Amino acid sequence: MLSNWISRVGSSIPRGFSRHYVLNLLKDAPMTGKEIIDRAVLQSDGKWRPSPGLIYPMLGRLLEEGLIEEAENGRYRITLKGLEMASDVESINNIIQKQLDVMLRFGNVGKFMALDLIDRASAIGTALSSNLDKMTEQEKGKYREFLVSELKKLDDQELKERNLEID
Repeated sequence: MLSNWISRVGSSIPRGFSRHYVLNLLKDAPMTGKEIIDRAVLQSDGKWRPSPGLIYPMLGRLLEEGLIEEAENGRYRITLKGLEMASDVESINNIIQKQLDVMLRFGNVGKFMALDLIDRASAIGTALSSNLDKMTEQEKGKYREFLVSELKKLDDQELKERNLEID
């Protein structure tokens, strides 16, 4: 999947991608910084080679934010807080994917709308994920309610479309 994505976007890695990539890797298993770098190179078929100068400072920030912790063996593992953030990001990705699927059904107009949405969602997602630890519980609750509400709208729309196709 990653190499597929990299081949579409080229060598341009969007801001915030590395952070979420590392959190998702650590959801699967604890890893050292070198293992994270090696996995990125392997999954991208060598198209993305994150440097130690990118990975290790980021791991330090993730530690400071309480999203990961370092084990005795030098491996990093995701914390409950990190799992919650990764889950929120995954929910946003699902919303965006569903919206893109709907828009791309409308041909070129949908394609331009999709590109605009990607730019906006990327900026919003980066801002939210960077500030999630600074949000109050009330703000996090509103954010979560919004995401759930948007997912429900998308699910309702898909159900209507399926019912129209069946009729």
